[in-house]
Amino acid sequence: MSTFKKVAVIGAGTMGAGIAGQVANAGVEVLLLDLPSDGDDVNAVARKGLDRISDPEQPGLIDDTVAERIELGNIRDDLHRVSECDWIAEAVVERLNIKHDLYRDLTEHMQDDAILTSNTSTIPIKLLTEGMTDDLKQRFAITHFFNPVRFMRLLELVSGEETNPEIMKRFEDFSEEKLGKGVVNCSDTPGFLANRVGCYAIQFALHEAFNRGIKPQIADALFGRPMGIPKTGVFGLYDLIGIDLMSDVAKSLESILPENDAFHAVAQPIPLMTQMIANSQTGNKGGKGFYLQPEKGGKQVLDFDTNEYVDFDRPNIDIALQAEQQGVKCLIDDDSEYGQYAWSVLSSTLVYAASLIPEVGNDPAAIDDAMKLGYNWISGPFELIDEIGVDYLIQRLQDEGREVPPFLTQTAESSFYRVKGDRYQRRFWQGDSTDATADTWHTIDHGEGVNRFMETRNTLTPVNSNDSASWFDYQDVALVEFHTKANALDGDSMSILSDALDNVKAKNLKGLIVHNDAQHFSCGVNLEKVREYFNEEDYEGLDEFLNHFQQTVHKMAVADFPVVVATPGMSIGGGFEVVLHAQHVIAHSNSVMGLVESMVGVIPSGGGCKELLYRWMNKLNLTPDNIDEAAWKTFMTIGYGRTASSPVIAKELAMLRDSDTFLMNRDRLLSSALDYIHSGAKAQHYERPALSMPGKEVYQAMAEWLDKGHAKGMFTPHDTVVGRAVASIVTGGENVEAGTVWSEQDLYDAERRAFLTLVKTEATQARINSMLDLGQTLRN
Repeated sequence: MSTFKKVAVIGAGTMGAGIAGQVANAGVEVLLLDLPSDGDDVNAVARKGLDRISDPEQPGLIDDTVAERIELGNIRDDLHRVSECDWIAEAVVERLNIKHDLYRDLTEHMQDDAILTSNTSTIPIKLLTEGMTDDLKQRFAITHFFNPVRFMRLLELVSGEETNPEIMKRFEDFSEEKLGKGVVNCSDTPGFLANRVGCYAIQFALHEAFNRGIKPQIADALFGRPMGIPKTGVFGLYDLIGIDLMSDVAKSLESILPENDAFHAVAQPIPLMTQMIANSQTGNKGGKGFYLQPEKGGKQVLDFDTNEYVDFDRPNIDIALQAEQQGVKCLIDDDSEYGQYAWSVLSSTLVYAASLIPEVGNDPAAIDDAMKLGYNWISGPFELIDEIGVDYLIQRLQDEGREVPPFLTQTAESSFYRVKGDRYQRRFWQGDSTDATADTWHTIDHGEGVNRFMETRNTLTPVNSNDSASWFDYQDVALVEFHTKANALDGDSMSILSDALDNVKAKNLKGLIVHNDAQHFSCGVNLEKVREYFNEEDYEGLDEFLNHFQQTVHKMAVADFPVVVATPGMSIGGGFEVVLHAQHVIAHSNSVMGLVESMVGVIPSGGGCKELLYRWMNKLNLTPDNIDEAAWKTFMTIGYGRTASSPVIAKELAMLRDSDTFLMNRDRLLSSALDYIHSGAKAQHYERPALSMPGKEVYQAMAEWLDKGHAKGMFTPHDTVVGRAVASIVTGGENVEAGTVWSEQDLYDAERRAFLTLVKTEATQARINSMLDLGQTLRN
C-alpha cells in the first residue's frame, strides 16, 4: 500500500487544517505550519486550525486522539522541518506571488524525492511552476480537495507537462487507499471539473429562479431530490456555503473561464444578493440568509419583495414527489411552471456538461464522478442524459432551436453507458474519426479493491426484488440492498432480507452481505408507514411489523453462516438495529451510528434496546446477574439519542464490537466484505443469556433522575415519558422485582409494548407529524 511517512501542510485555514486532519485520520504524522503570531503563542494561527477540525459540532477528526498526530509550528521557525516530510501540501492564499515565494523557500529544505502539491482551483499549474527547477516540476501537482475535507469524497488531481507519472500514481494510490478519496484526474483547464459544472448548475438555477419569480423553497424542492441532487437545492446550498463566499467563487470562475463560456451569462451578481451581503445576510454562518431558523417556531424564508422573513410550509409539489419515485423525466415533461423551471435548469446544465467534451478530456465518466463525489449528486450529468434519453434530449433541444453539443450529437441513437456481458462501460469522445471500429467504449475499472455497487448492480439481475429492497447472488454471496428514499425500512425491506437469509443454504452460498452505495446505509424505519398505522389505529398491524422486524434481524444474528453489514453514511434508528445484529461490521470511517428514536417520541423496537444493553454488559465485563451499570449506560445513550460520528467513537459507546473494522474509502467496503467471507470466515458465536433485571428500584431511580432534569428545564414533559419507556425496558419496569430473569425474547416483547404505548399518545404522534411534514424535531 502506497503511503507517506510524514506530511507537512502549510496553511492552517479551512482547507489546510482539513487536509491535515484527514492525513492524521489516515494514521500519518502531520506538521501543520502557518504564519507566526506576535502573542505568547507563536503558533496561534496553526492552533486555531487544529481547534477548527477538533470542534465536535463539525468534527474533522475521527477521534480526539487523532490530534496527537498533528504537530503545530510556523513558517518562520519551523520551515526547515519540511526536511522530515515526503509530501508537502501547500494551502496558502490564492496569490501567485505568495506561492512562488514559498516554493523558493521550500526548495532549500525539501527532500530530493519529496512531493509538493498546491490545493488550488483557480491558478493553472503552468503558472504555479514558473521559476521552478526541472527536478521539482517533476514532483509537483495540484491536489484540489473539497470542503469539508474529511467528508467530501472528491480529490481532483492535476499534473503538469513535466510531472513524473510514477509520482502521480504513488500519490493517487495514497489518496485513494489511505485518505479515502475518489480521485479524478483532470486536465489543467479553468475550474477543473466539479466546480466548472457544479457552479454553472447552481448559478443557472439561481438566476432562473429570480427570472421566473420562483420562491426559494419552491426552487429547492425542484432543484434537489427530484433531480437526484441534495435537498439543500440552490438557495439552501448558498446558505450552507455562504452567500458571500459563493459570490466570490462565481467571480473567480468568471475571471478565468474563456470568453465564450456559457458561465458568463449567469455569473453576474444579483442586486438583492449584493444587498444581502451588505446586510450580513450571508447564510447559515451568520444565522440568516435566504432562510432563517428562529430560536422558537418554524423555519422562515426571505420574501424577495419585502426583504422580510416570512413563515412557510414545506412545499408539497406532487410532480416533484412523483419524480423522486419515478425519475426526473416525469418532472421535465410536466408543462406547469414547476416543470418548465426544472427543464430549463436541467437541460442547460446537461448541455453545458456535454459541451465541455473534449475541452476538459474525452471521458464523460470523469465529469459524472466529479459531480457525484464533489457535489453529492446521485447521478452525474451523462448518467442523467441516459436516464431521460439521448435522442429525447437532442430532439427537444432542436425543437427549441437550441444548439446541440458535438459529443451529444455523436451519441445519437445510443447512450453514454452500457452493459456488455458482465462489464459496465462508458463511451469516450470519438474525435473526428469516422472509423466504425474506433475504440469509443471503455470498461469502467476503478482499480483493485474498489467496487462501487451503484455501477456493479447494472450488470446484475436480482434473485428477488420489490420497491424497497433487492437481493442478488453475487460472487457466491447473497447481497442485500435497500433502495428506498433515505433507505427507510418497511415490511418489504424486511421481507427481502428474510428471503435472502432463508436462501443462503438453499443456493449453496457462502454468506450474506447487507450493503448499498447510497449516501446513507439507512436512516431508520419508514415513519410514513408508522403514521399510516396510527392514523388507521391499526396497532395490531404495527405490532406484527415490529415483530417481523425483530425476528428478521434476530435471524441475521443467529445464522450459521457469516453475515456482514458494510455500512456507509448514516445508520440510525432501525437502520442501526440492522447493523447491531450483524455478525461482523465493516464501516466507513465517516459512518454515523446511533439509536435516535427518542427524538420522534418512540424507542428502538427492532432489538436496539436489547442489543445495546447486552453490548454494554459485555464492554463493562458484567455478569448476567449484575447489569445495573449497563442498564444506566443504555438508558442514557438511548434517552439522549446519542450518535457516534465515527466507528472509533462507536466502539467507545458500545455500538460496535472491538472485532468490527472500518475503512477510509467507502468504495472498498463491498470488496472488503466479500474478501472477509471468501477468506473462510465462520459464523460468529452468538449468545444472549437470560438476564437478572435490575427491577423497580433502579427504574424508580431513573424516573426520579428524569423528573429532576425536567424541573431544571433539561427535558420537556414528553421527554420524561419517553425516558420512562426506555427505563422500563432496561430495568424490567416499575412492577418487576430485582433479579427477575428475562430472556432475549422478553426484551424484544418489552420493546414492542413500549413502542405501541408511546405511539398511541398525542405527543408522540405530534412529534412524528412534525418530522414528516416540517422536517423539524418537535420539543413537546
